Amino acid sequence: MIGLYCATDGAGKIMMEGEFNAMAELYKSMPSFVPRPRRWGKFCLSWPETYFFLCDFIDMSNELPDPKRFCSRLAELHCVSESPTGKFGFHVPTCHGRFPQFVEWDGSWTSFFTKLLDDVLRRDVQNNGPWLALEKVSQRALTHVIPRLIGALELNGRSVKPSLIHGDLWEGNIGTEFDTGDIYVFDAGAYYAHNEMEIGMWRCERHKIRSEAYKEAYKEAYLRNSTVSEPADEWDDRNRIYCVKMNMIHSAHHAGDMVRQTAFEDMCYLVDKYAPWSPEELDDETRKVFLKAVEDAKSH
Repeated sequence: MIGLYCATDGAGKIMMEGEFNAMAELYKSMPSFVPRPRRWGKFCLSWPETYFFLCDFIDMSNELPDPKRFCSRLAELHCVSESPTGKFGFHVPTCHGRFPQFVEWDGSWTSFFTKLLDDVLRRDVQNNGPWLALEKVSQRALTHVIPRLIGALELNGRSVKPSLIHGDLWEGNIGTEFDTGDIYVFDAGAYYAHNEMEIGMWRCERHKIRSEAYKEAYKEAYLRNSTVSEPADEWDDRNRIYCVKMNMIHSAHHAGDMVRQTAFEDMCYLVDKYAPWSPEELDDETRKVFLKAVEDAKSH
């Protein structure tokens, strides 16, 4: 049986082409982990302009799979995949939701992630409107926090392997085949990235995988099957900044959602830790707002 995805207009073309290529790249690395992609193309309709993506249909349960089995497969994907250019990015735009991601090839993870997050932050402002405090802390995160926190991964002889990640790995994009018990992932927005980027999604409070019943089991199962990058003691802060990307793209899709506030608080926390403002850079009222956000972020 064949599964069919459809989307319309120019945005739909980018989505279907991106998903086909993302799934094809995942299938090439681990064919037992994704439904086989077949093709993408355009329907012979004059209106509306409609595009499609075809893949094998697998009858699956949407219950979260066993964390040990699932996370060992995910870590294997990150380990065995090899970037065709040796760089971070992807050969065509892929989408997170309906928005294309900035995935042009870049040899530096620090540089790539800066541009990826900057693009997401711009989309959020376009869809939610300006918020001066958010824009101020966003710029500080881009220009000061990322060079320090993510840049440390590429200092003192260290390097980051470009690993193929799914890119949108929440429980709605994971399934277990009823007949065989095999675990699959689908609806990918894949690109080559730091492998730790993948589980930034698992910090998002809206997802079941983040709930108290699941979060430690999945995080610990993944980390047991994967090597934590150095500096290892900054893993949680990297996870926090990677989650900012996931929350801000969600905010761009859902105007008024509270995840915008969550991302703001997380960036305030990281700025306060890695690139604090001097007294003359902030007025008293703005400083109070940021300090409250830092305290609130400690519960995330």
